[in-house]
Amino acid sequence: MKAVQILGDKGNAHIALSDLPRPVPQGQEVLIRVHAAGVTADEITWPEVYKTPSRIPGHDISGVIAELGPDYHGPLAIGDEVFAMLHADRGQGQAEYATALDEEVALKPKTISHREAAALPIPILTAFEALSRYAKLEPGSRILVTGASGAVGTMLVQLAKRMFNAEVVALASPERHEYLRQLGAAEVVDYNTPDWESRLTVDAVFDTVGGLTLSRSWKTIKGKGSLVTVADPPPAWAFGGGEPKELEANSGVSYKYFVLSPDSGAMAKVAGMIDNGEVVCLSAVVFPVTEAAAAWSAATQRGRKGKIVIEFVS
Repeated sequence: MKAVQILGDKGNAHIALSDLPRPVPQGQEVLIRVHAAGVTADEITWPEVYKTPSRIPGHDISGVIAELGPDYHGPLAIGDEVFAMLHADRGQGQAEYATALDEEVALKPKTISHREAAALPIPILTAFEALSRYAKLEPGSRILVTGASGAVGTMLVQLAKRMFNAEVVALASPERHEYLRQLGAAEVVDYNTPDWESRLTVDAVFDTVGGLTLSRSWKTIKGKGSLVTVADPPPAWAFGGGEPKELEANSGVSYKYFVLSPDSGAMAKVAGMIDNGEVVCLSAVVFPVTEAAAAWSAATQRGRKGKIVIEFVS
């Protein structure tokens, strides 16, 4: 099968297209004939891909169930159209075939293409987990989403509105403001505005940017609110490195950095929202597999208008 590989090491990595053996589903795995796979540019810095024998990246995929493992007894059947978010230490989705576990796979939304579905799993699950597990939201809460026009940000804007009827303040560049209003943002703010943080008051912050934007966003939280960040690279306190310095002035605020987990149930719920017209899927910028290196290069560019997707079946 054709597969994308990351060759070299983290300091000198490059993207190649290779012919590799087709995987065979073991135990309770299923084998997916991959039609399209999303690209997450930061993955080239993750240690997990360098530990796999194949060096195949990729966690967001959409395709068709091609084979069931000998011990699989779940609800999926050969021929089902599915999308999946593969565990960080499993990955290997950017190939013509990939294995997956039941918890990683859900039926694809019926109203969208495999191209569009391949752009969704990580953004869907990041937003869903942030909102449902780590935030302290009440119906009608006022929240700030930083990097709101990115893949995760646009899902946060929509799911916060649909799940909690939240009043969403979206921080983004001006050219994306009208789009974010259409998605449900009640207020949009230009991130270039001086002292934007002093002009906002919210119950919770959902940060996708990190760095100075994350630090400034602390100042917007009132009372015992919450802050959740998924920024990459993560803040120094993310993995037990002490408390955020901003906590000195925000002692009542809860804070969390997390790495998402596969959740087929959450994917199925959002798939239903997409099919019902409640949630708009992401724009996909599609490259054929023969242009995989160009796809990865495009994924590193800021300001792109959509999630980069590699297509294996046109």
